[in-house]
Amino acid sequence: MADPVPESSPQDTFLSHLVELRSRLVHSIVAVLIVFVLLFPWSKEIYALLARPMLHALPSGAQMIATDVTGTFLVPLKVTLMAAFLIALPYVLWQAWAFVAPGLYHNEKRLALPVIASSVVFFMIGMAFAYFFVFPVMFNFFAGYTPAGVTMMTDIEKYLSFVLTMFVAFGITFEVPVIVVVLVRMRVVSLEKLRAIRPYVIVGAFVVGAIFTPPDVVSQLMLAVPLWLLYELGLQFARFVNVPRPDGDEEEEEVAAK
Repeated sequence: MADPVPESSPQDTFLSHLVELRSRLVHSIVAVLIVFVLLFPWSKEIYALLARPMLHALPSGAQMIATDVTGTFLVPLKVTLMAAFLIALPYVLWQAWAFVAPGLYHNEKRLALPVIASSVVFFMIGMAFAYFFVFPVMFNFFAGYTPAGVTMMTDIEKYLSFVLTMFVAFGITFEVPVIVVVLVRMRVVSLEKLRAIRPYVIVGAFVVGAIFTPPDVVSQLMLAVPLWLLYELGLQFARFVNVPRPDGDEEEEEVAAK
């Protein structure tokens, strides 16, 4: 008679998950570091590419400055690290997916993979929109309002901080269609309800634009208007994944609410 196979305890299972998580994190970090090492010789050129919208908007003879002694080295280093992370992001997400996927049901896997892929694509589109369309308009607007006798020169550390904030703001803004589709597909909120709150979303878009952009109307409009339009785009996409609620579910929700 064969000996019974010992069952793994919850503690052993938890520890095995921690070991796997550590392994996935190490692989992701190593991938980012490898790309960073490969990009490091061109760190100055990468920063120059990031600074191009500002440099084109500066008056003739003006240039960016570094007020910190280590800024000329650390700022290009940070930009290169950011670029390395973006390049290695597909591999990092694949590691995250490999860790999470075994614990998901089949229908959850079918939803999660397109959501992750579309989220990355929309975030990248948001960053590209900020870089190619928002930054030139914004920086030229500021340069045009420079008072007489004042030379516009921006510190590279502050410029990096500002650019990263704008990238995150526009990247998250372009995630709105994905968020709307997921909410409808998971039946967290109905498509009709999202359509009904459209006026509040429009007001909220302009509030978000006022918070996360410089205090000028042009910048606020260039964030608020896309946010509103992307919400409308999400509503259109959600029509194809909308799952009507059964009558029994609606009655149960009404009883629970009472």
